[in-house]
Order: sequence, then C-alpha cells, then structure tokens
Amino acid sequence: MNSRIWISPPDMTGEELKYIQNSLSENWVSSVGPNIDEFENVLQGYLGNKSEVVALNSGTSAIHLALIQLGVEHGDEVICQSFTFSASANPILYMGAIPVFVDSEKDTWNICPQLLEEAIKDRILKGNKPKAIIAVHLYGMPYKIDEVHSVAKKYDIPIIEDAAEALGSKYKGKKCGTFGDIGILSFNGNKIITTSAGGALICKSKEIKNKIIHLATQAKDDAPHYQHSKIGYNYRISNVLSGIGLAQMKVIDDRVASRRKNYNFYFSHLNKLSNISFLEELESFYTNRWMTCILTESYDFRENLRLTLENNNIESKPLWKPLHEQPIFSEFPSYINGVSSTLFKKGLCLPSGSNLSIRELETILLTINNIIKI
Repeated sequence: MNSRIWISPPDMTGEELKYIQNSLSENWVSSVGPNIDEFENVLQGYLGNKSEVVALNSGTSAIHLALIQLGVEHGDEVICQSFTFSASANPILYMGAIPVFVDSEKDTWNICPQLLEEAIKDRILKGNKPKAIIAVHLYGMPYKIDEVHSVAKKYDIPIIEDAAEALGSKYKGKKCGTFGDIGILSFNGNKIITTSAGGALICKSKEIKNKIIHLATQAKDDAPHYQHSKIGYNYRISNVLSGIGLAQMKVIDDRVASRRKNYNFYFSHLNKLSNISFLEELESFYTNRWMTCILTESYDFRENLRLTLENNNIESKPLWKPLHEQPIFSEFPSYINGVSSTLFKKGLCLPSGSNLSIRELETILLTINNIIKI
C-alpha cells in the first residue's frame, strides 16, 4: 500500500528551525519577544489596507476577543454562518450569547445575503436585534462581500470576518480578512501556513489593537504589582511560534500557488464527469484554494468515494456538517434553505496540501477514476 496521503498536512520550509533556535538561545520562549512584533508587522504588510494585527494562540481566541470588543454580552444574539466549523460559533457560547444560524447560497457556499436579511428582520420583529454577524470565507472562497456588507450596513450590525481558511484569498484585489469591522485568521497545522497553533485578529486602529493585546495578556493593569480591573485571557501567541510564522510567511505566495495548482489539476481531469462538480470562482473572486472540494451526485456516491480513497490510504473528508444540525447547536434559532445540508451530504474535500507531489495527485486521480468506472 502507498504511504499515507494526508488531506492538508503542514508544509515546513526548514527555515523555521533557525527562528526556533534563536528564540531558545536568547530565552524568548513565552508570550513576549521580538518575533511577535515582527510577525504582526509582516502580516500587516501582507494584508495592506492599513490593517492592525494582533497575533494570538488561535483563531477561536480571535473570535472570542472580537465579540468582546464589539460589546456582545450575555443574552445577546449573534448571527453566524451555519456552514462552517464549530470554532466559528463556539465563542458565542463562551459569552453566554445566543447564536442565530443562517444558511448558505449556492455560488460560494457561504452565508446567503437574502436569508441574512430575512433573519435580521425576523430577529428585530421578535425584539432581538443581532449584536454582530460572523461571516466565513469557507474553504478559502470569499463570501459575497458587497451583498453581505450592504445588508449589515443597512441594519447597522458589525461584521466579524472569519478568514481562518482564507489567508491569501482576495476580493476585487483586496485581501480577505480586511473587509470586516474585525477580521480573524488561523494558523492551525492544517492551514495554508501554520505556526503549529496560532491565529490573529485584524482590526482598524492602534487603539483597538492595544485593547485586544491587554485582554489577551490577562488584562494586567499598569501597576508595579499584579492588579486586574477586567477579566483577562491567556490568548497571546508565543515568541517561538511567531518565529515559525515568520518563516512560513516568506513562502505564502508559493503556498497559494501550489494549492491553486492542485485545484486546477483536479478540475482539468474531473470537471467533464457528470457525477462530479466543483466550486468555481465568480468574477472578482480569488480563492487561495485552501481546500479543493467537489460535489458528487449523491450521498452514496460520496461515501463510496471517501471509503475507497481511505482504503487506498488517501485521506478525504466530507464538507462541514452545518452547525444547525449539530447536537450542541440544534436548539438555537436558524434560518435554513437546505443548501448547506445538501452540500454536506454530497460534498467531499480532496487532498489539498501544498506539498502534494504530482505522483500523489496522479494516485488520487487513478483511484477516483477506478471508482467511476465501476
């Protein structure tokens, strides 16, 4: 049997070791150190648009701090895209707030602008104007930014832009993560670049950045002793992990190009099949293709494909199960059109790592073609 082909493994350059060794030799191993500032500066330069970045220990932490910054409190309602990973919504529950789930549209698989407005109108009618909207660039595909933000602006509701999967994606030439009132990134081990564990919050001013850093470092007051006037969190990234991020950011454009090349390979060989389709880019959309996803003709076909790949030591995964169908979230309000449920039943993520070899891609293709011929 061939060696395991993973769906999205870390892709290290080797230069990460230099930063790690420097951190250890200079004893910068905790949540302070020169790599953190440099990593934030590099991210700010890459994102552009005068963005301010706070490097944190996860994208989940970034969403939690974004909700705090936007004034979300116990009992408030927060609209969240249903078709996403649970980390997009878990911080809402951390706050004691109420998630309100909104389904997807078919063009990008992201939050549906029309359904979003219906949900907002209905929540207002029920006396609960949502305090924030969490919109996600799923699998690196930008959501319909103009339409979603137009709705948010109409009802004066801030947007948390979940770009955890979308570093390197763009809309009308502008980097994803910079459109929302607050944006977030993830550098988890399966993301397009990784710091092992890590994330970032993207905001609009130095003032907000300083507030976020204060909260992320246990909210210590300015005093010679340990004094605290607010609840703080241990959410800052370490200097060691920031060094890994610095090495990774040197190859971010290469990583995006590799992921897009994977997609193009799959698309060119499988697009003409009647039982498989792809999520294609709309005009002005540019996706990092963090994950190449296909839609199959049925749940049974999807499962046969997934299990056959697994039997050949090739990892693949169903698309995200919608949050409104998850046991932990099923009791909360949801506005559903059935799109995400269909995507979950028929969709599959194929191996998409930036270090996939042509031999591995051909092995995956041969396995898929063998299934189709049966």
